[in-house]
Amino acid sequence: MSTKIKPSKGAPYARILGVGGYRPVRVVPNEVILETIDSSDEWIRSRSGIETRHWANDEETVAAMSIEASGKAIADAGITAEQIGGVIVSTVSHFKQTPAVATEIADKLGTNKAAAFDISAGCAGFGYGLTLAKGMVVEGSAEYVLVIGVERLSDLTDLEDRATAFLFGDGAGAVVVGPAKEPMIGPTVWGSEGDKSETIKQTVPWTEYDSTGKFPAITQEGQAVFRWAVFEMAKVAQQALDAAGITPDDLDVFIPHQANERIIDSMVKTLKLPEHVTVARDVRTTGNTSAASIPLAMERLLATGEAKSGDTALVIGFGAGLVYAATVVTLP
Repeated sequence: MSTKIKPSKGAPYARILGVGGYRPVRVVPNEVILETIDSSDEWIRSRSGIETRHWANDEETVAAMSIEASGKAIADAGITAEQIGGVIVSTVSHFKQTPAVATEIADKLGTNKAAAFDISAGCAGFGYGLTLAKGMVVEGSAEYVLVIGVERLSDLTDLEDRATAFLFGDGAGAVVVGPAKEPMIGPTVWGSEGDKSETIKQTVPWTEYDSTGKFPAITQEGQAVFRWAVFEMAKVAQQALDAAGITPDDLDVFIPHQANERIIDSMVKTLKLPEHVTVARDVRTTGNTSAASIPLAMERLLATGEAKSGDTALVIGFGAGLVYAATVVTLP
């Protein structure tokens, strides 16, 4: 049976054209965390690598931080907000089930009625959003797509939980994805392991909040998550390299989710990355910002000159779900 549906006409390939980030004004050192947990600065640094993190104030909302980061990304891409045809926001800390915060962001940025939606994929959210954006550009439903990872995890942190109180920070990172004449975003290796969903979770559902009297927070089984991230995610990272047709020697930059510096070090060792590969370690001063961590780390590497435009980078996110996404990209 023949069809009369016209085939879509998009770009042959897609690429990241610009990146932007926003970190809240308030910098929170480990000493502040130690006011509510029995630990030490040395223990926090040795276990996570974290020295400081940023916490948002009342004005630094999920939408406000996203708009700041997105404005920088749009300017970096050399386009206007009106050219944005899609806005994808990955977050777990926007507390309205509906409407999506993406619609507010799209409007306040001045897009021309861009398609806008939120996704919930935890710390892998940026990779999920990037993959969707690539598909939109190649399929032709949008010429330029804005991908935002944003979190206010300070709102979901139990400051008395010794296992997690020091981990989380706030911030927003954004990229603009647009057309390319050659492959500049590789195939995505992504998936989920729902049988491990209890290892990272919200303490209670919103429906049970009133009965507990304690605001929901994020909790995790640290050792189980550490083992999974170190052993399983290194395999996923290697699969992403294989899918892109490159080897570790071809890499210039490695940008893993900024969860824990020990995890990063272990992945570098397992992947046998050469010494010339620049490794993102934004976790030291930004903490774990979940969906925002990869674009924030990317933005900082480019801003400091540790990475440069045209570099080949492996990015991988992993977290609650458990979910993961890895791909190879050319830096903007």
